[in-house]
Amino acid sequence: MQKYIDIFLDGYRGYGSYLWSEITTPGPYNYFYWLIGVSLFFFALELVVPWRKKQRAFRKDFWLDVFYMFFNFFLFSLIIYNAASNVVVEAFNDLLGTIGITNLVAIEVSGWPVWAQLVSLFVIRDFIQWNVHRLLHRVPWLWEFHKVHHSVEEMGFAAHLRYHWMENVVYNALQYIPLAMIGFGVDDFFIVYVFTLAVGHFNHSNIKVPLGPLKYVLNNPQMHIWHHAKAWPEGRDHGINFGITLSLWDYVFGTADIPSDGRDIPLGFPGSEDFPKDFVHQNLHGLKR
Repeated sequence: MQKYIDIFLDGYRGYGSYLWSEITTPGPYNYFYWLIGVSLFFFALELVVPWRKKQRAFRKDFWLDVFYMFFNFFLFSLIIYNAASNVVVEAFNDLLGTIGITNLVAIEVSGWPVWAQLVSLFVIRDFIQWNVHRLLHRVPWLWEFHKVHHSVEEMGFAAHLRYHWMENVVYNALQYIPLAMIGFGVDDFFIVYVFTLAVGHFNHSNIKVPLGPLKYVLNNPQMHIWHHAKAWPEGRDHGINFGITLSLWDYVFGTADIPSDGRDIPLGFPGSEDFPKDFVHQNLHGLKR
């Protein structure tokens, strides 16, 4: 038990030091300033070439979503997640050890060229997240958490990271084992995380960029706006366009649907007008029956 307590406390100390270093030491591999830089880039695009021209620059809930960005990217890990997840991973590895499993790695990728490791991590991780996203829509108790993300009524780049803290737990828990079996660590490959951050901001931003044939590969605002539609097309009771970074999976598995331009469609979900409007009550939603 003392080992787990030490891991828990070390998790706090370690992440606190890491976050302080991120804030005080700008550099090319600094997540904190990449988040700020990518956000400012898409905010500038929304100001210069807005798709919905009548939407205010500081749209409804803009500052709430900005807080969500930093909370979900950093503060939640500082408050509890990093320390708690370190304990869970250690306990899980100890449990495997009791049945003789000391290494989860089934496919060794460390000897591959770096580009192959990058592409493999990106594609596999995105496919896992696409499936988890579908679960969030199909499993009723998970949908209650996911409603926070769908409570956005005016779309903008910062809506990308408005989501319930439980989604951090669900996504990371469900992708841990498959990625660990392929030899990927959760902290590997900085470029993959920055790229997916940028595409996620792009998907939610108030801009229109004709992608041509690339729309069948990369998610984009004109596709993702329909994922946030208050009313999905008939027969699509659990939603459409679940792509996180790649739109490819939706086209391959038949969940892609762009009925029309979608620029001015109402966003939300049935009953979203009565959903909590503040951060605290949104993040308590779904925790009790």
